[in-house]
Amino acid sequence: MEINEERFRPILVTKGRKTGKRHSVWLRAVKYNEKIYFSRHRPDGDWFQNAITNSEVIIQYNNVEFTGKASCVTDEKLNEKISQLKYPGEDRANEKRVAIEVTLDNNTK
Repeated sequence: MEINEERFRPILVTKGRKTGKRHSVWLRAVKYNEKIYFSRHRPDGDWFQNAITNSEVIIQYNNVEFTGKASCVTDEKLNEKISQLKYPGEDRANEKRVAIEVTLDNNTK
């Protein structure tokens, strides 16, 4: 199974950067160029910092778990594109954001 939607609401599971415990959060995600993106205003959120510290993440969607590797998006044009895709037609699509990019592994659970 794969994720076909351009915008969707999965659960992102990260490993705590301090505790090592699993942390789950519902987020709005974007699929673009066969990668999954999560964004926020600032990089101070726990899920964001956890994903940067421990790049192995799980995306739970439609009762399927997808594993992958997260990395911080440093390309400002790509960050802008992700915001436009995440919030089409909304004013907040033009706000500056930070994002992580998840490259999915080939295996699902």
